[in-house]
Amino acid sequence: MASGSATGQSTEKRPVVTRFAPSPTGFLHIGGARTALFNWLYARRNGGKYLLRIEDTDRARSTDAAIDAIFDGLSWLGLDGDEEPVFQFSRSQRHADVAGQLLEAGHAYRCYLTSEELAERRKKAQEERRAFRIDSEWRDADSASWPEDAPYVVRIKAPREGETTIEDRVQGSITVQNSELDDFIILRSDGTPTYMLAVVVDDRDMGVTHVIRGDDHINNAFRQLVILRAMDAIEGGWPDPEYAHIPLIHGADGAKLSKRHGALGVDAYRDDMGLLPEAVFNYLLRLGWGHGDEEIISRDQAVEWFDIVNVNKGASRFDIAKLQNLNAHYIREADDARLAQLVAPRLAGHGYENPDMDLLTQAMPVLKVRAKDLNELAEGAVFLFATRPLEMTEKAQALLTDEARGRLAAIHERLSGESDWTLEALETALKAMAGDLGLGLGKLAQPLRAALTGQTTSPGIFDVLVLLGREESLARIGAQAQAPAGSQA
Repeated sequence: MASGSATGQSTEKRPVVTRFAPSPTGFLHIGGARTALFNWLYARRNGGKYLLRIEDTDRARSTDAAIDAIFDGLSWLGLDGDEEPVFQFSRSQRHADVAGQLLEAGHAYRCYLTSEELAERRKKAQEERRAFRIDSEWRDADSASWPEDAPYVVRIKAPREGETTIEDRVQGSITVQNSELDDFIILRSDGTPTYMLAVVVDDRDMGVTHVIRGDDHINNAFRQLVILRAMDAIEGGWPDPEYAHIPLIHGADGAKLSKRHGALGVDAYRDDMGLLPEAVFNYLLRLGWGHGDEEIISRDQAVEWFDIVNVNKGASRFDIAKLQNLNAHYIREADDARLAQLVAPRLAGHGYENPDMDLLTQAMPVLKVRAKDLNELAEGAVFLFATRPLEMTEKAQALLTDEARGRLAAIHERLSGESDWTLEALETALKAMAGDLGLGLGKLAQPLRAALTGQTTSPGIFDVLVLLGREESLARIGAQAQAPAGSQA
């Protein structure tokens, strides 16, 4: 088999095809979502195709729930594949057939080494403090010497001399001495293909031109090239892909990303944290890639500007606070009716199953300026649907002193005569009242906010009055004005 630094047939004139190939052994991880995003963007930027493959060969750990979660997360981010997804396990026979071709052409061999023999050789290498490398006497054995009915695996014949170089689109030129490659297994003793073989065959059959994935796969690339180049020598039409190995994501402290940093499934960012997909899209885009000083980048801009060669070589750091701040921006920019639809189900957790959608939508302009996520939006909207007697927070209750209730009674009397229930009219009335009493507006607004919302924070007090309407506002103010100190009315 040929070795050296040749990169095989050029991919330059082939239409760009990228792929995202997760294993369905868990939910769509945030790092996987970024890999999918970079593949999607590169295909879009170059007028190509972006494909999905589910690598479900680990039958013990692959689950339908995980597959559904992966598709759900990708769809939420707008990263659906351009064609129907490929399921790797269903192609096992094709993978085995390729192993047979390699075996027949002399690029692979049957290896009858037992697990005990391998363990003994590994132990000896450790004792001699040298790297363990498969050096099987079956590599060049004549087929006549194959033992009958003995189990065997099929190993690829890796080159033993020279070197292999990959011109990685992110990492640059990477060279490995071929002596470092071992004769890895491509077909197990039960006849099932290994991951290393399946990936190569699937990428070739799917027409993948650019393999964009985590840099933890760099070593795999050199092994996969052994299979690719062997098959190209046998039948042609197995060109090397362009490789782009992107750095992994670390936590804000520089350590490997884990759950304590916020390394959750994409579904958790949507369901538990209440983030918008466009915010997560934008944040993932900026994890390791940038366009000048731009922080807010739309989907269309991302497609126009993205190039894989501009991805950083070093690991990027995941900062949950930055993600939440970015989400706050997108909430402020979002359509009010859409936000209301997203917030409504979250109000069920506060006891309000079927909120008035018109009122919720009307409230969004004043609620969303204070919220970082959908959960905060829902919490901010609770006062709109609360029933009397209002439940008071401890701080709100503390504001409702005898003096404050006296002022509420005066406010109730003043506003009862107000027929023009608009922001301007209400602001004029209350400011005039504060002036008559020789008080700052806050002295009236603080107990008024507590009476109307049961909280000490809310949208502007005049917005609250307008949203609640004349009848409900006066009823809440009156209830607190008449209640004895320390009670909830």
